[in-house]
Amino acid sequence: MPDMLNKLKHHWNVTSRREFFTQAGSGLAAIALAAMLDEDARAASVDPLAPKKPHVAPRAKSVIWCFMEGGPSQVDLFDPKPMLDQLALQPVPASFHPEQLLTAQGAKPSDGLFPSRRQFKQYGQSGLWVSDWLPCIAEHVDDLAVVRSVTSDAVNHVGGVCQMNTGDILAGRPSMGAWVTYGLGSAARNLPTFIVMQDDKEILGGVQNYGSGFLPATYQGSLFRQGDTPILNLKPPAGTTDAQQRSKLDFLRDLNGLYGRDKEEDTELDARTRSYELAYQMQSAAPEAVDLSKESEATKKLYGMDDPETAVYGANCLMARRLVERGVRFVEVYSGSGSGWDAHQNVEKNHTKWCRASDKPVAGLLADLKSRGMLKDTLVVWGGEFGRTPFAQVTAGQSVDQYGRDHNPWGFTMWMAGGGVKGGQTIGSTDDIGLRAIDEPHHVHDIHASVLYLLGLDHLKTTYLRNGRAERPTGTGGHLIEKLWA
Repeated sequence: MPDMLNKLKHHWNVTSRREFFTQAGSGLAAIALAAMLDEDARAASVDPLAPKKPHVAPRAKSVIWCFMEGGPSQVDLFDPKPMLDQLALQPVPASFHPEQLLTAQGAKPSDGLFPSRRQFKQYGQSGLWVSDWLPCIAEHVDDLAVVRSVTSDAVNHVGGVCQMNTGDILAGRPSMGAWVTYGLGSAARNLPTFIVMQDDKEILGGVQNYGSGFLPATYQGSLFRQGDTPILNLKPPAGTTDAQQRSKLDFLRDLNGLYGRDKEEDTELDARTRSYELAYQMQSAAPEAVDLSKESEATKKLYGMDDPETAVYGANCLMARRLVERGVRFVEVYSGSGSGWDAHQNVEKNHTKWCRASDKPVAGLLADLKSRGMLKDTLVVWGGEFGRTPFAQVTAGQSVDQYGRDHNPWGFTMWMAGGGVKGGQTIGSTDDIGLRAIDEPHHVHDIHASVLYLLGLDHLKTTYLRNGRAERPTGTGGHLIEKLWA
């Protein structure tokens, strides 16, 4: 060792051991700094949408999230409660602690428990309970994992829809589709990775539900519109050649690159540049992907496109299948966007309409995916931002048959199918009147953590450094619902 130090001292022209270690330490620091700078430079040049290695072996390649906006009633659809019949129109018993409730529109537990008017039956080999409002979905219960014990923090729709999409009742966090795109990258370079489809109205809260939040803007979702042209301005102007378009795009990219050389923090500029490139690529791929005329009449009928009541949601569900078939990772399909399922008055009339509009399309989606061998790696999620109260919301002058139900974030139902999920089971339960989750309660964060896991992402390792804090999709919460796949 002394000989080696003497050789190094001579080589570096140092006269003492102290001077040698001082220079050596400075050199190591410089090497570390150079490596960090080089890593930053590489990171800046890396394609943010390049496919990334998952944390765990994925069970699902993509997600189709059937979002029933407005809050479907769990006690009228998947969670039968005989006690509601026994205590019909009686005040909520004190044992259920009604004094702790803060309802959205002032529904009073003292106005009485409101029994379901629906008939429930057990279906399939698993014997899962489903009401007569959803006869088509009922035929697929052996593929469903029904979680009856979901909870959220939201009392109103804007906060509830936001939390179901982003994990927080306040706007500003990335949506689930954005996290998936950030964590896994794109599997289809000529189509958006994250696509949102609404029906006849805008989603409450708008872009905050499919935005990228504090993630770079390139991870935000793309909103598809209804009709034959879901993507506006996709076709080039008449007489414009491909070479002209390519030249204009390259020139625009160069100009943006010059402008953005000292603006690396401006992710919107980068996202806009990449969106131009994606739009160019989509001109050849997207028209074919969204062209439902390519489908057989039998397939269209399977989704209910031959019936005006089911045609809109049926077309959106069919398009969702076509999109995931072509590599899109995350598709949200809204039923009742603008809170259509919000049954404060006349839950019978409201839910009859929306169940009718969505039941056959969702069942068609499950059947179509299964027949094509796609259900095994496509995760289908069904649910709203919360459920509805088991007690009535009474409006002056209305008969009992016209009573509604208020918002219920304390215990409601969602289900998943495909994508590695073990079907034919119920997970968790609510109390005897369907008010609160009591057995295996699962917060929205647990739903998110589990969806990410099925896609191959560990929600604890999916992080983004923001203001010195490693942010993750589930905030400080989230536990896996392992029964979904165990």
